[in-house]
Amino acid sequence: MPQDQLTSLPEAIAPQVSGHDGVIRSRVLQGSVILLSSTGVVAGTNLLYNIVLARLLGTASFGHATAIYTLLMLTSAVTLSFQLVCSKYVARAADVSTKVIVYRRLLRRAWQVGAAIGVVLAVRSDFVTHYLNLPQRRDILLLAIAAAIYVPLGVRRGRMQGCYEFRQLAANVIIEAVIKFGVAVALVFYGLGVSGVIVAVALSILVAYLAAIPDSSYRVRSTRGSVASFGDGMQLGAFFIGQVIISNLDILLVKHYFEPNLAGIYAGVALVGRVVYMLSWSVVSSMFPVSASSSHERTGQFALRTGLLLVVSVTSVFVFLVWAAPSALWTLVLGKHFLLPLQSSFSSLLTLYAGMTAVYSVAVVLMTYEMSRRIGHASWLQLAASGLLAAGIVAFHHSLFQVILVQFVLMGALLLAVSAPLWKKAQSEPDDLRQFRTIYRLRRVQEEEVIAEFLKGEFYHREFDPYREEFRELVNMPVSDDPREAEMRRALLFRRRGKLWRELPKNTEWWEVELRAEDLPRLRVFPRNHWRRFAHESFYLLDTIGRVRLEIESSSRPDKFLEKLRSVKADLREGLVPNSVLLIGQDDFSAMTIIEGNHRVTAAMLLHPESVHERFRYYCGFSPNMRRCCWYQTDLVSLTHYAWNLIRNVFADGDDAVLRAMRAMQTSPKIEAEIEAG
Repeated sequence: MPQDQLTSLPEAIAPQVSGHDGVIRSRVLQGSVILLSSTGVVAGTNLLYNIVLARLLGTASFGHATAIYTLLMLTSAVTLSFQLVCSKYVARAADVSTKVIVYRRLLRRAWQVGAAIGVVLAVRSDFVTHYLNLPQRRDILLLAIAAAIYVPLGVRRGRMQGCYEFRQLAANVIIEAVIKFGVAVALVFYGLGVSGVIVAVALSILVAYLAAIPDSSYRVRSTRGSVASFGDGMQLGAFFIGQVIISNLDILLVKHYFEPNLAGIYAGVALVGRVVYMLSWSVVSSMFPVSASSSHERTGQFALRTGLLLVVSVTSVFVFLVWAAPSALWTLVLGKHFLLPLQSSFSSLLTLYAGMTAVYSVAVVLMTYEMSRRIGHASWLQLAASGLLAAGIVAFHHSLFQVILVQFVLMGALLLAVSAPLWKKAQSEPDDLRQFRTIYRLRRVQEEEVIAEFLKGEFYHREFDPYREEFRELVNMPVSDDPREAEMRRALLFRRRGKLWRELPKNTEWWEVELRAEDLPRLRVFPRNHWRRFAHESFYLLDTIGRVRLEIESSSRPDKFLEKLRSVKADLREGLVPNSVLLIGQDDFSAMTIIEGNHRVTAAMLLHPESVHERFRYYCGFSPNMRRCCWYQTDLVSLTHYAWNLIRNVFADGDDAVLRAMRAMQTSPKIEAEIEAG
C-alpha cells in the first residue's frame, strides 16, 4: 500500500475517530444506568406497595388483588410487543417524518387492539371470576378498562425508547408506580378493598399515558410510508406472549390449585423475587434499540456483551442479597400472621424463585438480541417453554417448592436452547473471511524462546520492580537448555500476562516468520483496551493507523495512551525498543493478530510504514483452534473459555509461582525474604 494511503484519513472516518464502540457503550450504559435507577425506584415503591397492601388486605384479599393484577400483566404481552416494534422502527428511521409515520400508525392499531381486549375481558368476566375464586365480578370490569389503555401506552413508551429518551421513559414508569401506590393505599384505607386497588391501577395507567404525549411534531398527519413488517409483529407477539405466560401464569395456577392463604404467600414470593427481572429488563430496554438500529454485526455483539455483563452482575448481587437476608427480616416486613399458613421456609422459597428469575433474565437478554438481529427462533422456543411450564405446574403442584422447582428446570433448559444458535453461529462463522497469500516460515521455535522474547518487552513494567535487579541478566541473556531458567521466565511472565497466555490453544506451534510488504494488510492490532477506540469496524492495522495518526497529531488533551505512542516513537528512533513482535494466526492464509508489540509496530507505521515488515523479528503462533482464543476472535465461545480460565485461576498467586521458581534455582535467601515481606 502506498505511503500516502497510510498517512491520509478519509473524511467519512473523521467523525468516528472517538470510537464507534464508545458510542455504543455510552448508549447502552447510559440508558441502562438511567433505567436501572428508575427501576430501582419503581422496585422499591412496588415492594413497599405490596408490603403495605399485604398488611392492609390480609393474605386472602392480597391473593385476590395479585391475581387480578396478574391478568393485566398477561395483556402486557401485547403492550410490550407494540413497545418494542415501535422502538425498533423509530430507532431505524432516518428522519423525523418517518418516525412520526411509525408512531401514529402503531398508536392507532394499539387502540384498536386494546379496545378489543377490554371487550373480551368484560364479556368473559363471569368465567374469570369463577375460575380464580374471586369474590366479585366488578373488579374484572375495572380491569377491562385498564387493559384497554395499557396497550397504547406501550406505543408511547416505545417512541421514547427508540429515540433514546431514557430519562423521559424512566420518569414515565416512576409516575405510574407512584400514583398506583398512593391512590391504592388511600382507597384501601377508606374501605374499598380489592376494588380500590384496581381503580388505582387503571388511574395510574391513564396518567402515564397522558404524561407520555410527544411534542407537536408527532401530531402531523401523514399517509406515506410503511410501518413494521408482519413477521416482526408475529415474532415480537410470540415472544411477549411466552414471556407473560412464564412471568405470570404460575400465580394464576397457584391461585387455582392452592387455598387462598398459601396463594397469597406465593404471590408475596413472586412479587419480591421478580424485582430481579425488573432490573434486568431495564438493561434490555436500553440494549434493544442500539442493537436494532445498526446493520453491523459487530455493533450488535458489543451491545450484547455489555447487556449480558450488566444483567449477570445485577442478578447475581440481588440473588446473593436475598439468600443472605435472615428469615426474621421477612417476618418483620410481612408480619407473622401473613407467613403463618406456610410450613416451610419463606426465605428458601424466595431464594429459589429469585435464582430461577435470574436464569430467565439472562435468557431474555439473548432472546431480545436475536430478535433485534433477526437470527434464531427464540420467540417460538420461549412460547413452547411457556406451554411446557403450564403443563409442568398442572402435573406437579404438590407444594409451593415443587411449583418453583418445575420453573427452575424449564428456565435452565430455555437458556441452553436460546443460546444454541449463538454458539453455533460463533463456531461456524469466522470474524473475517479474507484469504491472504502464504506466509513465509523461517524456522520452528520452542515456546521457551517465545516466552523469553515476550518477557523482554514486558520487564520494564512496575509489576516486576521486586525482581528486576535480581533477574535483569536472566531476562536479557540468550535462552539455554536449563529447564529451571525456562520455568523462571515463565513464572515472571505469568505474573503480568498469565491471563493472556492461558487463552492460547495447547497445540499452538511457534515459528519465526518473514513478513513482506504485501503481508501488512493481514496484521490486526490487539482487540482490547485502548485499541478499541481506533477500530471502527475493523482491527486491521492498516484500517486503524489513519485514525491513530490523526488523533496523535491533533489531540492536545492529556492522554496516557497517546503519550505512550509518542514515547515509543522517540525510543524507536534511538533503537531503544525490543526487536521482537509476537503474532497469532490460524494458518498460513489467515489474518494474524499482534499480541505483543502493538505499540512498537504502530509507532513504526507512523514513522516509516514502508519498512515495518523489515524492522522487527516476527514470531507467530499457529493453531487450527486459534478461533477459540478471544484475542484472535471474540465471540460467546471464546469469551466463555476466557471466563472459565479466570474462574479456574482466580486464586492463582503470581508471586508464589515466582518464589517456587526461585527456590528451584536456589536463589539467595535474602532476596526471597525481601519479596515475601514486601
